[in-house]
Amino acid sequence: MTQIVQLPLWLFILIVLFAAVTALSHFLIPSVRWFFRRRFERAVARLNTRLTRPIEPFKLAQRHDMIQRLIYDPEVTREIVNYAQENGVPENVAFQKAQEYAREIVPGFSAFAYFSFAMRIARLLANAVYRIKTSDKNDDILAGIPQESTVVFIMNHRSNMDYVLVTYLASRATTMSYAVGEWARVWPLSMMIKLWGAYFIRRKSRGALYRKVLARYVHMATHAGVTQAIFPEGGLSVTGALQPPKMGLLAYVVEAYEADSSRDLVFVPVAINYDRVLEDRVLIAAGKRGDRRFGARISVVVFAFFKKFWQRVRGKDTRFGSAAVAFGTPLSLADAQMTDVDALSTALIDRISDVMPILAVPLIATVLLRDQRVEVSEMVENARALMEQAPPQNRTSENEDLGAEVQRGLIGLKRRDIIELDHGYWQIKAGGEDVLAFYARSVAHLLPENAAVAKVLSATAKS
Repeated sequence: MTQIVQLPLWLFILIVLFAAVTALSHFLIPSVRWFFRRRFERAVARLNTRLTRPIEPFKLAQRHDMIQRLIYDPEVTREIVNYAQENGVPENVAFQKAQEYAREIVPGFSAFAYFSFAMRIARLLANAVYRIKTSDKNDDILAGIPQESTVVFIMNHRSNMDYVLVTYLASRATTMSYAVGEWARVWPLSMMIKLWGAYFIRRKSRGALYRKVLARYVHMATHAGVTQAIFPEGGLSVTGALQPPKMGLLAYVVEAYEADSSRDLVFVPVAINYDRVLEDRVLIAAGKRGDRRFGARISVVVFAFFKKFWQRVRGKDTRFGSAAVAFGTPLSLADAQMTDVDALSTALIDRISDVMPILAVPLIATVLLRDQRVEVSEMVENARALMEQAPPQNRTSENEDLGAEVQRGLIGLKRRDIIELDHGYWQIKAGGEDVLAFYARSVAHLLPENAAVAKVLSATAKS
């Protein structure tokens, strides 16, 4: 027992390492995890006192536990059996497929990543790219929603900046869980998005097992009171106008309410508009082709980013005009007694339409499409006259501010070779009609009907 045993140095080091790992895993790591978990819970408790709608415990659950709960859900289990029978595979293979879907969908929300990192990036990016305009009623609308209800933001989809804008503007009140498509599955973006509470969906997947796993996750989140954000149009608008709604996730949310109506479901319509949509030419080209293959190259995005960054360093204003976000009147399912998804989606799109903000560039586009050539001295007055004819809740600028915004909008459109100044007249350059029509459509339903504008909008939509 007391004999000396000689070992090679590498083997001795290996044994010590294994012993250290075993000691850590059995004694130290659980204690360290408990210590940091307690500190994390206290930090979240302090954070919740500052939020209008506190972070739900469901979002703070361990991701592994959420995945296990999802794949062992009775409805998912039944679908696993069906999948195995229909595809002629063992049930353990079908189970692994369901587990793969669950891992892909379930986010790993981190309050630290969301509030200390994501919010700072969103604030910096939003204010670097746009002058942000919000309705005075936004905060009051959120504050008026009962705490015990589940809130779902229903938003029109104009740009990928929509995620940044609404997340930033709502961060003082709550955290939001988005459904994001395949575009966000690129590392390291995918890792960050999961930490921020978003979950991935395969928009083209038609498999019953995948749909069941996704539906059950949405049901669990809805029952737990997680604040969600949904784009009912199903994708970016390629025309500039609001698109017909698609059921998709909205149907899953309503199904969750029908299964358990103990918690009210409140939809908050959110209307978003821009003086410049970053992807406008890409979207217009996709609309003309009749597909949704957005041909933006990552090299172009990176070049534009560094160009704007360099301009910012030199003290130049790098913003692309204004971006506006307005909340509409919330719709409570308990009060409305409306569970037909078709009728509900139409009602929500109508509420988004009713509060769509009117900005300077859509006004300029409408004026030029109507008049073709406009004297420099008359442009601001024409835009102001249009704004005054719009409903009060859609106006974003007072008279004195609108003049400066119209001037900035004209300069921006001229730099992009969409319009030109010809002997004291503003006019549309060749090929600029499509871009102007894209912006004019966003507010066409709020402005007085004009046969000339309607003809151009119709022609560019069909071309």
